[in-house]
Amino acid sequence: MSLVQALQYELNSQIPRSSFIHQEPPLEPSSGTTPATPATPNYPNDFQDAVVDDNAPIPPEMAPRVFDVAPLNVMNKARRVIITSLIIFSNLVQMTVNFVGVSGGIKLGEALGVTQAQATWIGASYALTQGTFVLISGRLGAVYGHKNLLLIGGAWLAVCTLACGFSSNFYAFTAMRALSGVGGAFILPNAVAMITITNPPGRMRNLSLAFFGASAPVGGYIGAILLGVFLQVTEWKWLFIFIAALAAATFLPLCGILPKEVPVDRDGKIDWVGAGLGTCALILFNFVWNQAPSVGWSTGYEIALLVLSVFLFASFIIWEKRFTSHPIMPLDIFKAPSFSALILVVLLNYMAVGTLIWYQILWLEEAWNWSPLHFAVGWTPFLIFGTGAAGLAAWLIPRLAAQWILAIGTITILVSNLLMATMPPRQTYWAQVFPSVILFAFCPDLVYTAAQIIASNAVNRHQQGVAGSLIGTLNLYGNSLGLGFAATVETEIARRTQSSIMGYRAALYFGAGISVIALVLDLLFVRLVKDEREGWQNANDMDPADEIELTSSAAATGTQLPAASQRAT
Repeated sequence: MSLVQALQYELNSQIPRSSFIHQEPPLEPSSGTTPATPATPNYPNDFQDAVVDDNAPIPPEMAPRVFDVAPLNVMNKARRVIITSLIIFSNLVQMTVNFVGVSGGIKLGEALGVTQAQATWIGASYALTQGTFVLISGRLGAVYGHKNLLLIGGAWLAVCTLACGFSSNFYAFTAMRALSGVGGAFILPNAVAMITITNPPGRMRNLSLAFFGASAPVGGYIGAILLGVFLQVTEWKWLFIFIAALAAATFLPLCGILPKEVPVDRDGKIDWVGAGLGTCALILFNFVWNQAPSVGWSTGYEIALLVLSVFLFASFIIWEKRFTSHPIMPLDIFKAPSFSALILVVLLNYMAVGTLIWYQILWLEEAWNWSPLHFAVGWTPFLIFGTGAAGLAAWLIPRLAAQWILAIGTITILVSNLLMATMPPRQTYWAQVFPSVILFAFCPDLVYTAAQIIASNAVNRHQQGVAGSLIGTLNLYGNSLGLGFAATVETEIARRTQSSIMGYRAALYFGAGISVIALVLDLLFVRLVKDEREGWQNANDMDPADEIELTSSAAATGTQLPAASQRAT
């Protein structure tokens, strides 16, 4: 990797490790009277023949922003380990909050005196807001500081979770669950950013990210176990008070031990209008589908809100395309090869995941009369195989094209839904539930990993962050949206057949059906774009402002840029 490529990575990846300030470097000691020349690192040979026109004028509108970022990887190793461990634990805590509502949605709904159809909100509300707000939270972190967003998210999560424990009304409880998801959205991308900021590239960073990925299934499993234990020994409210205390015990030490951070793009702009339009459109569309099972489509406000969500989404597209100079979702990203089909495949997969989780829980707890603790024990294979799935995905990456990894992930959730849909009302756990749990455990990691690889190869360099955030949004948002669609199907079939089991089957067949669509789309339209570049060498891959910044930085340090970069500027 050449210096210009490394600088590009630094400026665009939101992983601040050095200070790009235009100043003369320190002079090396000199024994004679001749002034010492600026110290220049021993860069690769591709700089030797390049020439930079230092006198070339820079248009005022293209003037570079100074990225004055204090590196955080200079701290001692023990402090880095403590910080990284607490950050990983922060994701485990927010996943525990998330899955408590999923695994305990029915029992919590009963305690709050609502129907099974209304109880879907307990499982869907957290994922709805987390999936919606995670799209912009990474950008907020870049402008206002990843550390600040992480700590704000942790404090918000703790307060809202505590409020859940004191909410005896279903609507207040669900509202607090939804607000908790906003905290989770602030935590997720900014926690990843802080891990990569804190740990320099290498084995420690790779292990940290691997443990961070494993904290998701572990946190979900712990949430299910805690719910079962608390429901058996005390009131459910104490569970949320306990988790709030756990969050406080995680984020208060982080607040004290994290070093000062200068935002990577502190002078950057945020498209607040676009963020508002997009967020409102996503929330309303999801709300309509999750509310439909309990109130029906004949309710006037359901149709009105659906129309309003479509109108807001259209307004968002128009605003992003014509009016804003710094869109949060550049629409030209969808022109990238395979990208549009990939987005649909990922969304359908995670809708199927949300469907499988909810209706597997319903089947075991309602049809088989399992307690939440019994369910958690039955889900132990998910913890084991879900943790190992991240390692399998990493092993497959150099051995199999990403679209085939995506296909394998799609097949696992397809078969998992079919196993549950075709299961007799009474059967041993080992016959179909056990393999369904195992297969499901592989889907999220395989789909997410393959989608990120395909997206990163399909889009240009300056669109990498947007593409990655969008994939993450679909992961979370799709779970909630799938539950809304499946619950609508279940409610209608159960009402017509007067059988709750038939309703469960219909919902699971819906999950299998959208998995089939995802598989066909993947096989026909998704391809890993062939890319033989080493680094970011194509002029189209570079943002003009970044190139000006690179040129100016190189001139200030006496570095010669390669010819390819000159042509780009």
